Amino acid sequence: MRLPVNLPFNLPMVGTFLLAAALSVVAAFFTALAVEDVSEDGVLEALEAKNMDWVEVHAEGLNVFLTGIAPQESDRFIALSVAGTVVDAARVIDNMDVQASVALAPPKFSIEILRNDAGISLIGLVPEENNRQVILRSMTKIAGGAENLSDFMEVAEHPVPSGWSQALGFAIESLEDLPRAKVSVESGQVTITAMADSPEEKITLQSRIMRNAPSSVDVDLTISSPLPVITPFTLRATFEGESFEFDACSADTVQARDRILDAGRAAGMVGDADCTIGLGVPTPKWADAAEVAIKAVKDLGGGSVTITDADISLISLPNMDAARFDRVVAETKKALPEVFTLHATLPIIEDGEVQIPEFSATLSPEGLVQLRGKLGSELSRTTIRSYAQARFGSDSIYDATRLTDTLPVGWANRVMAGLDALSELHNGSMTVTPDVVDVRGQSGRQDAGTRISQVLNTKLGESQLFALNIAYNDALNPLANLPTPEECLADIQATQSDSKILFESGSGTLDKTAGPILDQIAEILKACGGIRLQIQGHTDSQGRESMNQALSQNRAQSVLAALRERRVLTGNFEAVGFGESQPIADNETAEGREANRRIEFVILEEEEAEEETEEGSTEATEDTDEAAEGETTEEETENVQN
Repeated sequence: MRLPVNLPFNLPMVGTFLLAAALSVVAAFFTALAVEDVSEDGVLEALEAKNMDWVEVHAEGLNVFLTGIAPQESDRFIALSVAGTVVDAARVIDNMDVQASVALAPPKFSIEILRNDAGISLIGLVPEENNRQVILRSMTKIAGGAENLSDFMEVAEHPVPSGWSQALGFAIESLEDLPRAKVSVESGQVTITAMADSPEEKITLQSRIMRNAPSSVDVDLTISSPLPVITPFTLRATFEGESFEFDACSADTVQARDRILDAGRAAGMVGDADCTIGLGVPTPKWADAAEVAIKAVKDLGGGSVTITDADISLISLPNMDAARFDRVVAETKKALPEVFTLHATLPIIEDGEVQIPEFSATLSPEGLVQLRGKLGSELSRTTIRSYAQARFGSDSIYDATRLTDTLPVGWANRVMAGLDALSELHNGSMTVTPDVVDVRGQSGRQDAGTRISQVLNTKLGESQLFALNIAYNDALNPLANLPTPEECLADIQATQSDSKILFESGSGTLDKTAGPILDQIAEILKACGGIRLQIQGHTDSQGRESMNQALSQNRAQSVLAALRERRVLTGNFEAVGFGESQPIADNETAEGREANRRIEFVILEEEEAEEETEEGSTEATEDTDEAAEGETTEEETENVQN
């Protein structure tokens, strides 16, 4: 091949082109670096202005890469938007991740129940709609209709938490006895704030509610009762033979009560005493006057003092030294608050015998009343007899009174006042003479002396004398004399010995003859309070064991439901079927099988009740499921005898 010759070649020109190319590459490189720096700095500055320091920015060429972990998906979107305001959004490359979200905690379920005379209000969050419907049905029944119920509950579809059902059931049962209350329900906890009409009702409600409280529920119970109105405000004390006693005592505050009792101890009182705290005090200086009056009867060396509102009657022992009497009276008047008035008496008994008229009435523990003594006329006798019949019952009066025309003025009124006082006792006597009305006896009320003093002060007037000797007997207190669980069980067993709870053949449905005996058992249980009770179902051995187990469980449940329908508080009751496992007679005879088909009531201790509930429920569920798998017609026919 032949090469061309004489081609033109300009070396300097080639060098110039190569240099220009190199310079262009270098310029482009530094230009790209400048663009990257500007883009990266601009985006970083914009993100920092939004306090998004979790974003990392890296620029490569015209692209800007965003990395980092966004707290939420919304933060990631905002970061992209901010970067897009600095550079073209198409140049923003998203390499960010979103922080994994924490699993949502289940909501806190609770209900606030408010009940008053206007009805019931419900507000709170419950686990499921079925739970809400159960609550509404129960509350509608308690409120007396849907028109008296306000429902502000919400539902969150979550599993029912542990302890919720027990707390809710206890709260609903307790609310039936509380016409004015606020009940707060949480899982395993119930807080009750309520009001009772009287101190006696307060004690009864507290006892009943706490007895019904399940062991698994923490109960915070506060029941208040209004202070009684004391009319008249009364204090009466006697001092004789170095022995000081309160027949009646009223106080307006705890501090006043303590001051009065301390004054009594200083005067020689031995043992315990109490003052009824109530409303109606005539002056805030009541405790001051009581202290002065108690000291006065002590300084006299004996006698009695009676304070009725602002009137004070001070009576010394008969025939005491007149100078001493006058000195004590003068000092007492000077020390008393201004509002109080003192009436002081020094009895003088002349020598010689005088026929003193007398009327007496005795009240036996059985409620029988005997009237003896003198009355002024046939009209007076008829009036007194009718008055006694109105107080004690028309069939309880034995009249052995006599008539005389030598009675003091106002004798019939004094007798009726004494009968009113006697009616406050369980048993005792009252005696009326011209000088004094004397009342003695026993009572199951600790404030019986105060009540009787108020009656006599009102009926007789503050200038008339009366004497009290009232003994408190704990056995007569209906609140302190509640039957023990063992006594309740014995009463139930005695009732069942006379009549048996029967069911329809081969069924868990109660026979119509079971109504009367269940009525009797319900009344016994209402008086027993919240005992822990297991209702046991038993069958004979005819039929398959699994069928007998299921049948006995159904029958025990039917008895539990029947007691609940009779408004027995059944929160501490459980129904357990034992099938044919615990026979008490020979199943080979008709009589034995009849005896084995039975319902039994058993008192459980707290720990035993929890264990039996768990075991019984498990066994009942397993046996019921087994029975439901299928039985032959022949087996079902055989089991009908149970």
